Amino acid sequence: MKKLINDPHDVVTETVRGFAAAHAGHVVLVEDPVHLHRADAPVAGKVALVSGGGSGHEPLHAGFLGFGMLDAAVPGPMFTSPTPDPVVAATKAVDGGAGVLHIVKNYTGDVLNFETAAELAEMDGIRVETVVVDDDVAVQDSLYTAGRRGVAGTVVVEKCAGAAAQRGDDLDGVAAVARHVNDVTRSMGLALAPGTVPHAGEPSFTLADDEVELGIGIHGEPGRERIAMAPADELVDRVLEPVLTDLDLPAGSRLLLFVNGMGGTPLSELYIAYRRAAEVLSDRGHEVARSLVGNYVTSLEMQGFSITVTVLDDDLLTLWDAPVETPALRWGR
Repeated sequence: MKKLINDPHDVVTETVRGFAAAHAGHVVLVEDPVHLHRADAPVAGKVALVSGGGSGHEPLHAGFLGFGMLDAAVPGPMFTSPTPDPVVAATKAVDGGAGVLHIVKNYTGDVLNFETAAELAEMDGIRVETVVVDDDVAVQDSLYTAGRRGVAGTVVVEKCAGAAAQRGDDLDGVAAVARHVNDVTRSMGLALAPGTVPHAGEPSFTLADDEVELGIGIHGEPGRERIAMAPADELVDRVLEPVLTDLDLPAGSRLLLFVNGMGGTPLSELYIAYRRAAEVLSDRGHEVARSLVGNYVTSLEMQGFSITVTVLDDDLLTLWDAPVETPALRWGR
């Protein structure tokens, strides 16, 4: 294992300290129990958004702290859910009196721990709503989830729900936006090579040089099948087709096309993938109205990509375009 780390067991601690130092003035790190929140939290009268999960997916979630997006992020150990205590602390830290929305990826540990945290926060008089993101079409069930996994579509949910909170929607309204985005968003990924969890010291799975894993999870969970390596356009088609089949889009749909890197894929290759996906959507009569390309929901240094498609209506288009200012995503300010 060759990584830019010190002690493998200190990776998360040193990562969040470095992140907070790099973005001082925008985010605040609380180390006991560990969570991060935007520097101006709590914002009085605004619904607060809290998300989190295992580390190793940076910039998710702390990279999306700030105006128009998340109010707090709770990083767990590498690929492992945070316990309820830091989630409760984060919830209390950002509650501005209008309630708190928990955005939770559909992994069993995340769901159970955020559920416990919501109950504890409500015992202290904070109203909490929870939205579970389950955009991954690769599998219906696995060892890690009860139902579909939450993957890159989480970014779209957090962006649109954050914009709804920023414009002044109440808690029910913000939660409704988040659920609607989840309902019209689908994703699927593919791995060319695995990542290595620092404390494990070895790759999380193995692939032959001529193999790729179709439908990989962001923790290295198995996908639909292993297939032979092929040119980029063929691989994009294999990833995109299940997404479109699941969405069952009517012709002329307005779409957000999001091509996400898994951590070890050059941006040049992500743009090759985006080019092909946009071409396919256009050929089928759809409008790619908005786009996002880059490493936003990673899996350490895994080589690969995912494709996320969201069906946009007028309100979601407005929410996506609304100003956002976070370390990893910013426009309009």
